[in-house]
Amino acid sequence: MKISGLASIPRHVLLAILTVIALAPLIFMVLTSVKSPDEYSVNPAGLPKSITFENYTHALIDLPTLRWAMNSLIVTVVAVIISTVVGAMAAYAISFGNFRGRTTLLSGSIAAIMVPPVVLVVPMFVTMVNLKLINTLGSVIVFYSCLLVPFCIFFLYNFFRTVPAELVEAAVVDGAGPIRTLFSVVVPLAKPALVTVAVVNAIWAWNELLIALVFLQDEKSRTLMAGMTLLQGRYVTNQPLVLAVATLSILPVALFYLLSQRAFVRGLTAGIGK
Repeated sequence: MKISGLASIPRHVLLAILTVIALAPLIFMVLTSVKSPDEYSVNPAGLPKSITFENYTHALIDLPTLRWAMNSLIVTVVAVIISTVVGAMAAYAISFGNFRGRTTLLSGSIAAIMVPPVVLVVPMFVTMVNLKLINTLGSVIVFYSCLLVPFCIFFLYNFFRTVPAELVEAAVVDGAGPIRTLFSVVVPLAKPALVTVAVVNAIWAWNELLIALVFLQDEKSRTLMAGMTLLQGRYVTNQPLVLAVATLSILPVALFYLLSQRAFVRGLTAGIGK
């Protein structure tokens, strides 16, 4: 036992080193956010000599950070709900339906996941201009929802295949329609998978920058990530202030992940393992 315990020490040391390396950018961000601009200019990589929270006060009071955060929250929540509901219905139809084109629909969803969002920016921008949705949260919500649906279909399809077909057949025999069967029988069994999809999609939508930057050009309508670009000066940038806003931006998604961590891991394991 002692020999096996000693043999595991190098592995633990290696894991500890990798953990520190992975957390180094986060640590640097937090430490820089509590520095004054003058101290940062003198010693950017050093530890703060005196901790100050003026950057956070400035970010919350003098800047529209809370407005940007609320815009991000609205966009993320609505896009995740729409994509999850549409993805769940499509995955149910592919898993338990009996119609032509089921495999084609699934293959198309997988192929859509591989399409880089940047190639869709121009045609979507033209569409939103014609619909007069530029500088509205609706344009970003529609774009995000369309991008997230293929992943939802692919992931939920793999999980729905684990649901016993007998349960679905019993619900149909009792007179339940497809929508009733989906939300009364399949969805309760697929809660871990739904949480996993929601967490992954929420983190992506919250952190997305390019689409929000192009479609939301008005300062009041910007999301938090797009709003942070306004803090970048042409010649001089207050880096401690920028990193203070960045630190605030990761708190909601970090809290959401921590609250749903158990279901997230269960859903991820079940989705991959089948």
